[in-house]
Amino acid sequence: MKTKHTPTFNSLAILGILALSAPWAAGQLPAGASFKMNAGTVENIGQVEIADPGNHSWKLQSTTNFTTWTDVETWKVHNGRFTKSIPRTGAPAGQFFRMVFDPSQQTGTSTVANGLSVPTPLANYANPTLPPSFLQQPILGQDNTPVNNPVTNPAATLGRVLFYDKRLSFNNTVSCASCHQQANGFSDPEQFSVGFNGGLTGRNSMGLANARWYQRVKFFWDERAATLEAQVLQPIQNAVEMGMTLPALETKLAAEPYYQTLFTNAFGTSAVTSDRISKALAQFVRSIVSTQTKFDVGAASGFANFTAEENQGRTIFNTPNQGGCAACHGTDNFVPGGAITNNGLENPYVDKGVGALTGLPQDEGLFKVPSLRNIALTAPYMHDGRFATLEEVVEFYNSGVVAHPNLSGPLRNPGPGPVQPRRLNLTAAQKAALVAFMRTLTDASLSTDVKFSDPFQYGN
Repeated sequence: MKTKHTPTFNSLAILGILALSAPWAAGQLPAGASFKMNAGTVENIGQVEIADPGNHSWKLQSTTNFTTWTDVETWKVHNGRFTKSIPRTGAPAGQFFRMVFDPSQQTGTSTVANGLSVPTPLANYANPTLPPSFLQQPILGQDNTPVNNPVTNPAATLGRVLFYDKRLSFNNTVSCASCHQQANGFSDPEQFSVGFNGGLTGRNSMGLANARWYQRVKFFWDERAATLEAQVLQPIQNAVEMGMTLPALETKLAAEPYYQTLFTNAFGTSAVTSDRISKALAQFVRSIVSTQTKFDVGAASGFANFTAEENQGRTIFNTPNQGGCAACHGTDNFVPGGAITNNGLENPYVDKGVGALTGLPQDEGLFKVPSLRNIALTAPYMHDGRFATLEEVVEFYNSGVVAHPNLSGPLRNPGPGPVQPRRLNLTAAQKAALVAFMRTLTDASLSTDVKFSDPFQYGN
């Protein structure tokens, strides 16, 4: 077999000898894999970065004479990438290093201990601390948790791993978290999300915080999934998003040793089934609860913590003849009651929402109303991501709602005759106050909470 010289690091030099080559011919590397060896620092000889969607084993070797190479470490990639620094401490003078991929020596194994960062005892997903308003009606009645799938710590932990695992996609490049990013309120900052093969989704990825509370229970912008358990499996099978089949996914995950442990902990046996994948993912998503906001602190103290502008915005939001936003974003969870709405984005609608499913004219432009919690983190806005900022959203409702036969009642002027969209006629100061109030719904802890973060170990 024809080989090439490997990149090497000299243990005496701060800058190593860098070359983008490998000990095996390029065609012998795993599909989609690459690596590079970066220059070192005072503390480190160098740094190795491996990109490997197939999650293979790689060897670090050393030599002092370029004739005899000795294995130093074997590194197992767990979720598509691995980074490791080589410390100077203890490295003999004149030593060089290289990386080796050998398809005949795939000896690395993945366990919960070496592949994942899962705490002991497990993180608390099952019993979050909730504000009093969440423990009574109407929010209590918005809880869509089914009796056969309550949140448990072991199953939500499994769901967390599944949520971040790129092997849920056909080519191991996209995970649920690719389109629902923690730093962005579990939404996607891009207008449309990129699928496993580079294609774009048809709609903006909705934020997932407080998905547990939605009276209508259904999921997706057009509510085509009857439950969260049904919803979480659809992107996996979507031809643009992840491109997998459920039987293929079951086989792929069953081959991973740590999933045997996680499924056993969650469900009593190691069997990997699509039903269990569905339940675990749904439990994790329902555990993403946002209640640590400035608004929540204010709700418990008469909003004494609010600025004058924020309180003005709260009044505009809740007052029907001012903003009237609470008509569609009600309760302390900021979701609708039993209605699905047309908010007058356009006429006719390019994306017809529920109408595309039913073919009924009276369903054109009907879309799910998401919670406004963490709204400042989840730009861009609307089902098609057409608005980049909250200021643009407020201005739309202030002056831009379009007449449509299905326009929801709170957005139209009362009375007979043709539909007339309501105009709020807010001043610049009032619009700024409304935005300031919506920013009080941001839960900074949610975007950094480790129990909702990527659990995979990536080396350093």
